[in-house]
Amino acid sequence: MTAETLRVILAQPRGFCAGVERAIEIVERALQQYGEPVYVRHEIVHNRRVVESLRARGARFVEEVSEVPQGAVTVFSAHGVAASVENDAEGRHLHVIDATCPLVTKVHKEGQRYANRGYDVVLIGHPGHPEVEGTMGQISGTVHLVSSVEDVASLQPTDPDHLSYVTQTTLSVDDTREIIAALKRRFPRIVGPDVKDICYATQNRQTAVRELAGQVDVILVVGAHNSSNSNRLREIGQDIGRPSYLIPDADALDLSWIEGVATVGLTAGASAPEEVVQEVVAKLATLRPIKVETLDGIQENVHFKLPDELLREPAVA
Repeated sequence: MTAETLRVILAQPRGFCAGVERAIEIVERALQQYGEPVYVRHEIVHNRRVVESLRARGARFVEEVSEVPQGAVTVFSAHGVAASVENDAEGRHLHVIDATCPLVTKVHKEGQRYANRGYDVVLIGHPGHPEVEGTMGQISGTVHLVSSVEDVASLQPTDPDHLSYVTQTTLSVDDTREIIAALKRRFPRIVGPDVKDICYATQNRQTAVRELAGQVDVILVVGAHNSSNSNRLREIGQDIGRPSYLIPDADALDLSWIEGVATVGLTAGASAPEEVVQEVVAKLATLRPIKVETLDGIQENVHFKLPDELLREPAVA
């Protein structure tokens, strides 16, 4: 290996999680089974490459169900939707296929169970994120959104002794630890889910990027700028002291980032395709000789069931 060779270390795991894979396959199968167009409310996942690929095959992306023709086949994105969106879709007689990640649905159900027992629900999450908006709109009770320890200090629940919490799935145990600790200090009787209910994929990717940071000079994160989990991967690398950059694709790579660098770490958010990771590797290879390695890490074997209607064989014309 020459002195000029660039080591490229790939995080493990990285890229698509089971919820994203399921959502994309739902749109693909819906197009195959019902033909185009299939309408999708919001980006199916936060990734331009994925969205453009599905659009080219006949998917039409809309922000609101009011934009969908009466009775049309409509997919709800992996982030989930509020009950009001479901009601609007029913009012327009839309043929809805729900691609909400099962882990997000689990949060909805947990929050509603607490609300049914008379608890206010604290949702730990990012304001304005589609998953947060969907979760808040699924719980028919009092929901308080907190995104920081400071928010906990100003929280005014209906009854401090009847308080619960749930979390946005694209936050990890590490992301939520301080907020949950602050909630428990201020409200000792607060109840919430076990940490094992946090999204496995978010935690695994964050653990991998911490491991990566100890072995590289620079970290590149493949992901969309509006992807919560991708942004957090970049922040973790930066917090550890490694220059870290979020890039949507190989064209966004700034060559100055790797000048004088011996080792580059490469990871990807849960909605970023592996093909984009490999395009970044190929771009690096045009600049210097490279040696590609992959971290030892967790091998994910999680798969979520598709909706029953999409498991049928499509009719032959």
